[in-house]
Amino acid sequence: MVFSQYQKLTATGLWRPTPEDQRQDVVATIGEATLILTDKRGQTVAHWSIAALARANPGEFPAIFHPDGDPGETLELTISQSEMATALDRMRTHIARRRPHPGRLRLVILIAVLGAVIAGGVFWLPDAMRRHAISVVPKAKRVEIGEALQAEIARVSGPACDQPEGQAALNKLAARVAPDEPSLKVEVVRQGVTGALLLPGRTMLLNRAVVEDFEEPDVAAGYIVAELYRAASGDPLAALLNRAGLASSFRLLTTGDLPQGTIRKYAEHLLTGDQPRPPSEQLIPRFEAAQVRSTPYAYAIDLTGETVLDLIEADPFAANAPPPLLRDADWIRLQNICGA
Repeated sequence: MVFSQYQKLTATGLWRPTPEDQRQDVVATIGEATLILTDKRGQTVAHWSIAALARANPGEFPAIFHPDGDPGETLELTISQSEMATALDRMRTHIARRRPHPGRLRLVILIAVLGAVIAGGVFWLPDAMRRHAISVVPKAKRVEIGEALQAEIARVSGPACDQPEGQAALNKLAARVAPDEPSLKVEVVRQGVTGALLLPGRTMLLNRAVVEDFEEPDVAAGYIVAELYRAASGDPLAALLNRAGLASSFRLLTTGDLPQGTIRKYAEHLLTGDQPRPPSEQLIPRFEAAQVRSTPYAYAIDLTGETVLDLIEADPFAANAPPPLLRDADWIRLQNICGA
């Protein structure tokens, strides 16, 4: 395509067909998308396509043009012929802009692919890595992580109460409430934990108030039932990794360990953050399956019963008492698990 103002524009210049040849005077004329070079006799000596024209020294004079790919054949235009040089530059630029740019398309595709990869890294990779870490961590490692968490919690709660007869009674209660959980280990701590807290590795911590401040073991049993259900709806290790972030999941996968700082921060979160209570309509079947009354647990949560009325009204054993949870002697021993 040619700009109309440059039609038939002419200029004198020096043309050289090869580097070994002498330069000769020519007249350069802009035709229909071509540059025609003629000698003094008016004979055409070269016919260049402007679309395939290159400039060896942009912005300098004498301006040197040559066919693209053949820098040995040149046309020199002095500064007095700057109008022709400017016209050729503008036409070359105009034609170049109208050409397809495969490199630019490749760049756009590359950017799109990189964007997809980055988006995948941001939105998909963290969740996928956490799921993979959760699926491959062995039980022994879960127990180790749970023990590390418990050690950090002990900085606030103190060591678990270890009165032997009381612990034996607690083991009986756990076996009665959760017979399908042989790996469950329940311990009582003096403070820090609100109600009950299940750690990775199936260790559950109960606050001493759950066993000391009530007249019947149904409250402690209710906390065990509710916490087991809450944990069943979300793996305790998954909760830890979700809060710890991608780096911790990656480290767990590659080294088999979690940073101590991650363990400490999550322990602080467990002690200070509110653990959501499962919906009552989902808890009732669990109480029924465990043969535990839900009413004592409900009143332990809310003494007025107003916010837990559904747990009270839907108690599966409101009319008929379930099998005993513990013998009276065992219940007394459990209440004294922390000693004086």
